[in-house]
Parts: sequence; C-alpha cells; structure tokens
Amino acid sequence: MADKVAIVTGAASGIGAATMAELRSRGWKVAGFDLKPATSDCDCVVDVSNIDSVADAVKTVQGTLGLIDAVVSAAGHYEIIPIADIDQPTWTRMLHVHLGGAFNLAREVLPSMVQRKTGSIVFVTSELAIGGGDQDSHYASAKGAIIGLIRSLAAEMAPHGIRVNGVAPGPTDTPLLSADSPWRDPQYLSTLPSRGLCKPEEVALIAGFLVDEGTFAVGEIISPNSGAVI
Repeated sequence: MADKVAIVTGAASGIGAATMAELRSRGWKVAGFDLKPATSDCDCVVDVSNIDSVADAVKTVQGTLGLIDAVVSAAGHYEIIPIADIDQPTWTRMLHVHLGGAFNLAREVLPSMVQRKTGSIVFVTSELAIGGGDQDSHYASAKGAIIGLIRSLAAEMAPHGIRVNGVAPGPTDTPLLSADSPWRDPQYLSTLPSRGLCKPEEVALIAGFLVDEGTFAVGEIISPNSGAVI
C-alpha cells in the first residue's frame, strides 16, 4: 500500500486527524488539508470552500506524493443557533464549508480517478442530517445535502470503478463540541444506548474501512451514533 495516496480534509484535529492517523497506520501516504497545519506527508493550508484553493492544493499533492487514490472530506464546523438568529453570512458559510468543500474536493480529484478507473471518496456527514436537531437547521441542511451528493455521485461514478460513500457520526468527542455543549450533558448521554459520545478514532475506523476494504460499498451511509438513531 506504500504507493497509495489519500487526501483528508479537516486534518488538523478531530475526525480528520483521527482518519489521517488511521490511513497512515494502514500504509497510505496522506496529505492533510486544513486552515491550520496538520502533521501529514504533505501539509496543505487550504480553504475548502474556495475552489481555487482546493485546486492548487490537489496539484501540490499530485506533484509531491503522486496521483490520488482516495479522499476523505471531513472539514467543517458546528454551531447551535435558532433559525431566527441565522443571518445570510452564517447560512452561506455553513453551506460553503460543508457542501461546497465536499463538492470542490470531488470535482478536483475525480477526473484522474475516472481516467484510471479506480478511486474511493468518503464524505463525513452527520446523524443530524438523518434525524434533524433542535437549533441545528443550517448545519443539518448542509450535511443533508451532502447525503444527496453522496448518492448521486455514487450512481454516476460506479460505472467508472469509483466508490462514493459516507459516514454520518452522531455527537463526537472532538473540539467542535464545547465543554458546555448540550451534547455533553450527562442527562442527554444517559438517553443513548451506549451512554457515551462517539470517539473520533471510532469514526476513523469506519472511514478507513470504506476507503481501504469496503469494495462492495457504493452509496452507503454508515452512522456511528451511539444508538441515537436506530
């Protein structure tokens, strides 16, 4: 696997960092995309919502590590806001970072994958895209749109030998959840069958499986959510 190259976005922390570590443990060369430096085989400071920034970074990876065999799109941010307080810039930023970042990455890596008839793309969405959440309308909308992107691209790319899948984690123990987040409230955690938050390493195991082993998985959405949605 030493010649296999992957890109992971959001690689400086949380699920992205855990996924990068998981893939590297499997022998992959991994380029980390983030607004902050990440410890990877090819660090790229990238604004995923900007197509030119993504395109430049993809070219850098291809020149440094080689052609790209897989990507995991995990970049994003989270905030709890009532809909009455969501202004246009807040709404636009959420869509541009999550849905736009996923689209921009796919658009730049797919031509080479199609040409070679191989590749794997994993988008990190959210359990909130499936079940919704109180005061999460802009986040859940952006993540729900990614599920539509996953299923559409899976159908379009499968004839070219490219697998597109998604991971939809529930609340995960990462810096995106503040110490006073309601998702960390013991009363909420007591309602979960597993009684605890997901760990980023657990989400990374699923992403790594879909990239590396799940050759039969096409258009799948796997949701490690501690039993919040069954």
